[in-house]
Amino acid sequence: MKSVEPKTTTAAAPEKQLAGFIGKFAPANAKLIRACRAEIRRLLPTANELVYDNYNFFVIGYATTERASTCILSLAAAANGVSLSFYHGATLPDPEHRLLGNGKQNRFVRLPSAQTLRLPGVLALINAAIAQAEPPLPARGEGHTLIKSISAKQRPRRQGPVAVN
Repeated sequence: MKSVEPKTTTAAAPEKQLAGFIGKFAPANAKLIRACRAEIRRLLPTANELVYDNYNFFVIGYATTERASTCILSLAAAANGVSLSFYHGATLPDPEHRLLGNGKQNRFVRLPSAQTLRLPGVLALINAAIAQAEPPLPARGEGHTLIKSISAKQRPRRQGPVAVN
């Protein structure tokens, strides 16, 4: 009988996988994803990153625990760009009407650059989402990155050439 060694998990393993997921994107989108991730990490240092490389989108959720149900917000990337998604966006105050979407729960903001995350109206949305988090974000410590799912079949992460008639 063949013995099986337990897999060891280090902080470097999820980072290496994450780099591979981001590497599927066109260079400009990959750079944007990395810059937005760094900015959100700066804003939510105690949140856990829940990573999903799904069929439609590559998503990094920022949650108060290791469960997706505690997600506050997420970066959602596709071949056509990156968005900041608010899991409970429909309940957030939005006096500047920055939130897009009309679902019962989720709303999003398009991110043409990481600088968008520093705009006062966007920061107000982020802070309102943090204030609504249940359970709340830990006051101290550091969140960690968890690879939650990888879809075998995925939409292309790079846009193909556009046909001109």
